[in-house]
Amino acid sequence: MAILKNFSLILVACWLGAAIFFSSVVAPAAFSVLRSFQITNASEIAGAIVNRSLSVINVGGFVIGILALLIAITIRDQRKWFLLETVALAVLTVMTAVGQWVIAARIRTIRAALTVPIDQLGLDDPQRMAFANLHRYSVIVLSVAMIAALIVSLLFARNTQH
Repeated sequence: MAILKNFSLILVACWLGAAIFFSSVVAPAAFSVLRSFQITNASEIAGAIVNRSLSVINVGGFVIGILALLIAITIRDQRKWFLLETVALAVLTVMTAVGQWVIAARIRTIRAALTVPIDQLGLDDPQRMAFANLHRYSVIVLSVAMIAALIVSLLFARNTQH
């Protein structure tokens, strides 16, 4: 059973590392580098790169969350931290699912309906405001998933030492 717990720890920790790398390096770099070339649609291209990368992060988090939940439930024990581990894994799973299949889907719908890049819309344009709100929600949801993954990783690591 320890092998399964260690496997879960590795999966969750790898996802957390990928999510941190995406948030702190990939997304900012895509916008910064493409804008530095002063291409008229640099933000649109960067957004497409970030959207594709975020999709991998979200789907990966969902799959890893489901797998880790199944492992945790299968090897259920009487440790006092079991409930917190399970809740944190559920939060990771739900947040990545919401990020991918609710928020990102709505962002794609807005982008598909546009006739010009989002940056060319006025700041008070309803579609741009909706996009900005969805982007903010996406950041919040990913942040919550990352915090849940950190909690799970710390608890798994603590429990593998005992």
